[in-house]
Amino acid sequence: MDIEKIKKDFPILQNKNIAYLDSGATTQKPQYVIDKMKEFYESYNANPHRGAYSLSVEATEIYESTRAKIAKFINAKYTEEIIFSKNATESLNLIAYSYGIENKITDKTKIVGITHVSNVLGTINNVKKIIEYAHSKGAIVIVDASQSIPHMKIDVQDLNCDFLTFSGHKMLAPLGIGVLYAKKELLNNMNPFLMGGDMIEYVYEQDTTFAPLPNKFEAGTQNVEGVYGLGAAIDYIQGIGYSEIEKLEKEIMIYARNELSKLDFVELYITPNKTNHSSVISFNIKGVHPHDVASILDQEGVCIRSRKPLCTTANEVFRH
Repeated sequence: MDIEKIKKDFPILQNKNIAYLDSGATTQKPQYVIDKMKEFYESYNANPHRGAYSLSVEATEIYESTRAKIAKFINAKYTEEIIFSKNATESLNLIAYSYGIENKITDKTKIVGITHVSNVLGTINNVKKIIEYAHSKGAIVIVDASQSIPHMKIDVQDLNCDFLTFSGHKMLAPLGIGVLYAKKELLNNMNPFLMGGDMIEYVYEQDTTFAPLPNKFEAGTQNVEGVYGLGAAIDYIQGIGYSEIEKLEKEIMIYARNELSKLDFVELYITPNKTNHSSVISFNIKGVHPHDVASILDQEGVCIRSRKPLCTTANEVFRH
């Protein structure tokens, strides 16, 4: 697939003369996703699960069909194992508060949290092997897939992870939508993180019961348009195909490694093993503060992430 053709799918890259290299923080949005968001507000805007009128029913169908799409996308066993959140950060907080970590932290605590792909060094961790070993020690495993899911196919049943989180805004979807995957038996035994509408089933004088999954963890009016946009982003990614994405990224990374290695004033911080490296390039310019590097590059229309004091990070999902 032609990279220039992909570039034309992103309106902001047509409207601004920039090289956007901060997709590790937030990806730009293709026109297809933007159009779907507009379509939602023009044709389907209503509260899901809250009304018997047709518009609310349509919003509910959109919301729940996207949940099913995401379950299929990551090969979850049950649709109700998909919980919508604001982002991966909120999903991780949900686990921390609802799984009861505070009460369970002892000398025998066995919880392993790991990033699938490092957003600093670009290392692709062998999470399947780590999960298998952790389970052999009786630990549960939380995987942050925010940096990996835009780049590679994820199969939660194959990985056998207990929890997995990711943010929509890092995979071409809108800001403010995230996903928590968790095994059904774990979710059933967890208490809700937030209280509010739709997560209570019955209220008694001395007690309440919570709604079944996934409603138990989705209190209040949800970001339905964000969910719809996330579904559109998944369609867009699948339309290109992970094999094509990986091919394009490999070509770009080989070129970037070779060219940056020629510059003696650049210090690279990347995984030596090229087969175990994602599309993240971290570097320092010798003798120059990272924030100054970012500001100078910005004057040339190059958007990168700067971090103090370790390094400046440039992340590419697609190079524009």
